[in-house]
Amino acid sequence: MTTYCDVAPGDPLHGPYHDGEYGFPVRDDTILFERLILEINQAGLSWVTILRKRDNFWRAYEGFNIDSVAAYGEEDRLRLLSDAGIIRNRLKVDAAIENARRLQAIRDEYGSFAVWLDHHHPLAKEEWVMLFKKTFRFTGGEIVGEFLMSTGYLPGAHVESCPVFAEIAALNPPWMHAKE
Repeated sequence: MTTYCDVAPGDPLHGPYHDGEYGFPVRDDTILFERLILEINQAGLSWVTILRKRDNFWRAYEGFNIDSVAAYGEEDRLRLLSDAGIIRNRLKVDAAIENARRLQAIRDEYGSFAVWLDHHHPLAKEEWVMLFKKTFRFTGGEIVGEFLMSTGYLPGAHVESCPVFAEIAALNPPWMHAKE
């Protein structure tokens, strides 16, 4: 079976993401928001499409600033829907804006998105999916699973024989330990 660890190294787009981001624990809410939005936008498309458009997403969503995106109104929504540099899907654009608003509420209650994730860790993938579907928009099983693997909350981002696996293990990601 071919894995991401087999095909990503050396690829100009997949390589840097595989080697330096995918599966590494994330604490920064801006990066967590970015990953959530990128995973939502990947639905039905290839990951390479998202990686190619990543800089455009960064510009279009103002650096994934949660407060800026949460304040978007109809003019911003139309701007995003007409931006050929990103995925122009109404459901995905609306989900990004609404999820930013929901993240503001999470920050108000928990202090940060990362603390909210920690509060619910550990959960089985199915439980995470139910929680995300209750909390956010446009979050199905594949989106939630990839988001949580990419940010260190679920195992599976790398095979144990991958050199990056040891780097991530040394950082003690949430999936490697039980809730204390």
